Amino acid sequence: MVLTRSFVRAKRPCTDGFRWFVRQFGEGGNYQAMLDGMVAAGRVGDACWLLEQFGPTDELRVVDAIEADAIVFAGTLEVRGGVDVEGVLRVGRSLQAGAGVRAGGDVQVGTDLRVEGSVRVEGDLQVGGDLRVGWGVDCAGELRCDGELRTGWDLRCGGRLRVAGNAYVGLDLQADEGVRCAKGLQAGGDIQVETTLRAAQGITAGGSIRAGMHLEAGWGIKAGGVIAAAGAIRAGESLAAGEAIRAGAGYGVFAGLDVQMEAWEASARVSAPQRPEGLMSGWWAGPAAC
Repeated sequence: MVLTRSFVRAKRPCTDGFRWFVRQFGEGGNYQAMLDGMVAAGRVGDACWLLEQFGPTDELRVVDAIEADAIVFAGTLEVRGGVDVEGVLRVGRSLQAGAGVRAGGDVQVGTDLRVEGSVRVEGDLQVGGDLRVGWGVDCAGELRCDGELRTGWDLRCGGRLRVAGNAYVGLDLQADEGVRCAKGLQAGGDIQVETTLRAAQGITAGGSIRAGMHLEAGWGIKAGGVIAAAGAIRAGESLAAGEAIRAGAGYGVFAGLDVQMEAWEASARVSAPQRPEGLMSGWWAGPAAC
């Protein structure tokens, strides 16, 4: 793909950036070569701007490993080994890595991010498709996944967590801000969210589920341990906890919000060793069956 000087000028770049572009590339050149040149010159922000203006390409680059200060690539990257980037990692289409991925800045992938090892990001992580990680994910900033999220080990997020598809976490999920999942959320261990946890479908954890504010699910909520929130607990269908169900002081526990009262015994059950304080709706069933 070739970009000309007039094409770039039509996007109304900043004066300093366009002057540098003309000095470096004259009347234009190969799109990806320009991105590489900008990154090599330390103008990573200009490279990201150019990618935002002209979008992804179908170019495929296959390499053994990546170790760089920054990467801005418009196509698909396939890496047999690991990816280690000190700053920004930006890929127009998909990124696949046979080992781990580490970035000292923000990571943005246009479609799928598939990693056999672990993912560690010191900034924000944005994935336009599915996020599939064989080991764990440690993101210091906000994590946004526009597809399905699946990790083999833990998921830790220092900012907000937003998932447009289903989310499956092999072990523990820890989020320092709110979590919103447009489908279902499942974790093999504990789910710990510092503010509000919302899922449009169900929430399931092998361990405990704890929210620092409200806990809401469009379907049911099930935990092997405790279901607890500092605010209200709301479920469209049933609630089941192996240990206890606890809402915050002055807040209620609501089950069966989307179920007709005639069907509460089957679809709005509330199960725990002890009846929750503040149970406002739902059919109390006693201890959950093992």
